[in-house]
Amino acid sequence: MAITFQQAFAGHDETLKFRSARASVLANNIANADTPHYKARDITFDSMLQSEVKCLDLAGNDDQHIDGSSTFGSDDALLYRNPSQPSLDGNTVDMQREQAEFAQNTLQFDTSFLFLDRKVSGMRKALTGGQ
Repeated sequence: MAITFQQAFAGHDETLKFRSARASVLANNIANADTPHYKARDITFDSMLQSEVKCLDLAGNDDQHIDGSSTFGSDDALLYRNPSQPSLDGNTVDMQREQAEFAQNTLQFDTSFLFLDRKVSGMRKALTGGQ
């Protein structure tokens, strides 16, 4: 029975993609902390999953079947953050929250990377006989 990389990595590669995308969104929020009327955004695993489900190429033979033509390239997965203390200029970025979310996301990225590294290391040992 052949094993694929997708089966071997057990989703850790997709988790790294999600964590990278979230780091980009959070960094964008931090960079725009002083931009008037900027609305803080975030991405959750659930919203990204829903966006990916929309991207599936669904086969249908009836006009009433679901159309799977949506793409993840759109901002389907990005959500607006509810501000706890909006500023007078309309900016909703809470710098302390963004930095805490960024730090937590970084830790989770590092953890996922560690799991993926150990999977690859285990596969390498299996292929080389432990040498």
